[in-house]
Amino acid sequence: MKRLIDLSHTVEHGMITYRGLPAPIVCDFLSREASKQKYAEGTTFHMGKIEMISNTGTYVDAPFHRYADGKDLSELPLESLADLEGVVVHTRSVANGPELFAGVDVTGKAVLIHTGWAQHWRTDRYFEGHPYLTEAAAARLKDRGARFVGIDSLNIDGTETGARPVHSLLLGAGIPICEHMCSLEQLPDSGFRFHAAPVKVKGFGTFPVRAYAVV
Repeated sequence: MKRLIDLSHTVEHGMITYRGLPAPIVCDFLSREASKQKYAEGTTFHMGKIEMISNTGTYVDAPFHRYADGKDLSELPLESLADLEGVVVHTRSVANGPELFAGVDVTGKAVLIHTGWAQHWRTDRYFEGHPYLTEAAAARLKDRGARFVGIDSLNIDGTETGARPVHSLLLGAGIPICEHMCSLEQLPDSGFRFHAAPVKVKGFGTFPVRAYAVV
């Protein structure tokens, strides 16, 4: 029997994904009570409304997020987002270099970095001292032909400065990035299929996603 494992955080009203960025506003556009005036007796509907920035919850970055001439969400091929062979690598270090992928075949795969940081989600700890990849690690993944890279942390880059070399290298090579993942500890190290297709929005470089694995 195959299992589906959800790797995404739930988007909730008022939650903070990243300090300094606004929380989503989740509300009714049409409530069930108000819908009684529009439909036949006994028939009600709910229409929700959400106001949020694109970097909310678990999200995928397309090249357009970093580069003005990069592919946006609507232009990403499904082959880069869905039904990918996946591998998980585990670390408890903060700065993770190319040695993290020693002996791991990443070619053509979704490479998911399990740091355990998701345990701090929605706490102040989540924003302080998060694990990330170094520029050299990103270069290794790009050079070895990784198809997709995800992490269960605040950012795939270090945030002590404004430099974002991992985003620059991976997105420059057309490799989508997923941040703020969760439940990676439930996955085997290999032998699963991975899916993380965001909404097909023109002119957007980032959007929340329901990432999951088929084990």
